[in-house]
Amino acid sequence: MSAAQNEKLLREIFDQLAVGNGRALTDAMADDFRWIFPGHWSWSGTWGPKSEVVHGLLRPLMAQFAGGYRCEADRIVAQGDQVVVQARSHATTLRGERYDQTYCFVYRVTGGRLSEVVEHCDTALVERVLDRIPGPGPAS
Repeated sequence: MSAAQNEKLLREIFDQLAVGNGRALTDAMADDFRWIFPGHWSWSGTWGPKSEVVHGLLRPLMAQFAGGYRCEADRIVAQGDQVVVQARSHATTLRGERYDQTYCFVYRVTGGRLSEVVEHCDTALVERVLDRIPGPGPAS
């Protein structure tokens, strides 16, 4: 796929995430999809494949929010199979704490499917308001 097609795919996904439809993201994942949190903090590591991302990471994470989770793309830039998405989320935890996060996601698209994402975010916010999800091994 071209960079323009990859960018279009991520735009469509984030249009859905902006209205609370997380299924658009999971439906676009390849079976061998990996989600990577780089760095040296409590969530660092790599989740994969898709089934572990969905059941081990995303479902427990989304269960921490009251009233859903929305994520809006502010900027999407594609080059080859890489698509960078600058985004922000809006949510409230079950404890009533705001989770207004900022992100830089670096996606890899392979054959029209998402094969990987590296997520950069406000780690202090994550540590402060979210419960730790028992996780994967170290980031690779």
